[in-house]
Amino acid sequence: MEEKYIVSARKYRPSTFSSVVGQKALTATLRNAIATDRLAHAYLFCGSRGVGKTSCARIFAKSINCANPTPDGDPCNECPSCRAFNENRSLNIIELDAASNNGVEDIRSLTDQVQIPPTEGKYRVFIIDEVHMLSSAAFNAFLKTLEEPPSYVIFILATTEKHKIIPTILSRCQIYDFARITVGDITDHLAYVAQSEGIKAERPALGVIARKADGAMRDALSIFDQVAASSRGDITYRSAVEALNVLDERYYSRLFDAFRAGDVPAALLVYKEVRDRGFDSLFFVNGLASYLRDLMVAREPKTLSLLDTDDETRAAMAAQGALLDPEFFYSAMSLCNEADMAYRASSSKTFLVELLLIRLCQLTGPSPISDGSGEGRVIKKIEPASPSASVPQSSPVFGGAPASRDAACRVKEENQQAANQQATLADHTRHAASLQPGAVGLNEPRRAASPSLSVSSSPVPASQRRPGPRLSHTPSMRDALADRTPAEQAATEQAAAPRVNRQPFADDALLAIWSRYAAERPRQHLLVNTMRQSVPARQNPQAELFTVTVENQGQVELLTAEMPELLRQLRSELANDFIELRLTVSDKALAPTAWNDRDLLAHLVETHPQTADFIRTLRLSL
Repeated sequence: MEEKYIVSARKYRPSTFSSVVGQKALTATLRNAIATDRLAHAYLFCGSRGVGKTSCARIFAKSINCANPTPDGDPCNECPSCRAFNENRSLNIIELDAASNNGVEDIRSLTDQVQIPPTEGKYRVFIIDEVHMLSSAAFNAFLKTLEEPPSYVIFILATTEKHKIIPTILSRCQIYDFARITVGDITDHLAYVAQSEGIKAERPALGVIARKADGAMRDALSIFDQVAASSRGDITYRSAVEALNVLDERYYSRLFDAFRAGDVPAALLVYKEVRDRGFDSLFFVNGLASYLRDLMVAREPKTLSLLDTDDETRAAMAAQGALLDPEFFYSAMSLCNEADMAYRASSSKTFLVELLLIRLCQLTGPSPISDGSGEGRVIKKIEPASPSASVPQSSPVFGGAPASRDAACRVKEENQQAANQQATLADHTRHAASLQPGAVGLNEPRRAASPSLSVSSSPVPASQRRPGPRLSHTPSMRDALADRTPAEQAATEQAAAPRVNRQPFADDALLAIWSRYAAERPRQHLLVNTMRQSVPARQNPQAELFTVTVENQGQVELLTAEMPELLRQLRSELANDFIELRLTVSDKALAPTAWNDRDLLAHLVETHPQTADFIRTLRLSL
């Protein structure tokens, strides 16, 4: 009679501690506990799926009842106790699936079984799988038995979600955390299985299966059976990729070559091939980000161990990653992350990914000293993707001079020490100005013709005013100005010069920029709602002062935090450096918002008189 086929996940399930893959430290601890007879009454095995929790629980239960254990602490599989377990007729090892037996009655039944001593061997072992599925009442009913079981009882709990188990259960168990199995360990074990089954398998193909399994040996063996069936016992790299429909890393390698060469058409053509094979664009973006991350960690010997793959792949990726500087990978990973976050909100997914590839190609460019061979490339600066990136940068402080940053940068390039002295001088200046009478609230110290943000509020009573700081420790401005260089003096004079941009503009133009600023930040829901509800209103046709009326102090704080960037964009796009925004809290926001039923009905009738006729017609009442 022909032997019935058994799937690899069951056929090659570990039966000894030595055959457990990827858990050497944990199995060594369990062996030592058995050898020294230091056994706890309750264990909790935690870890992701397919890492060997239940298998280790069975081996442990079989080992502590084995009559002739091996010197390594493994069960002999020959004694009556081992044979009874292997033949599924042991009365000393009881397995309970908590996913389907999760009620109080099931736990009471288990408690009754605990009172029966073992018929042979020393211990009765209760293995409860997926213990996190027990109900709260079942957990509480189990507490007393778990804490003080009979001397011949050992509980082994297994779970994939430790965070769902109540702390009182955790405190009564020895906890063992099972690690995800590495790609190298899975690949080695699959090679052993292939050899045992007489299946020819290329090691790169086994690596594809191992990465697809994501650290789970059971999944890897199931995938191995699938690929072996589709390839008729001859597993090649190409057959594994086609059977599993995974995105071949050679696509990413070709993209990396296109990035190095700055070849935009080549990158777009690779992306077209990926789409033609039916892969999702978001899956492609995430895979590209992961590949770039692996190249980054592979190029440094210190971080090479972070790459979870075999040694051959590590060496190949290390050689490829060394072709570009780390700055490229930092920028490229940041761009991939931006594309991933913007993907779901994008109306054209393909265009978003193509734009990402174009920007990645632009990260590198030929060096001025390049001989044209493509070597010696340097990182080029890529501007941010936001529409505001094209706006000329100006100082974000309220009322600050736009030219001060450029002047300071030039001074810093000429003389770093002089720039540091200038920064110290500016700090003294702001500190001294803040001590002047009238400096209040959210305003920065004002310069000539430099408007700033302000918030209208009721005056503070004199009894509640806090005294201002003393001036006894204020540095002397005369002393600070005494040792300045000519370059510092020129920079300070230029920074202190009044702003001259004052182009007239229509209110509609400002409101359009206000609306666009909110639309460009769809994830900042509170800011968007506040800006849509509260729009600026000009106070004087001859001035640039606008009032923004909000409902509460929280909206004031929200707009205050956003005001530097908002003012910068308004002033820059409208070419007017004198635009001011003043925040005020609406008086209506102070009205009570809590209504009882009768007040609400009276207000509704007063607002809509036809409501009274509706109530009378239907004879409604509170």
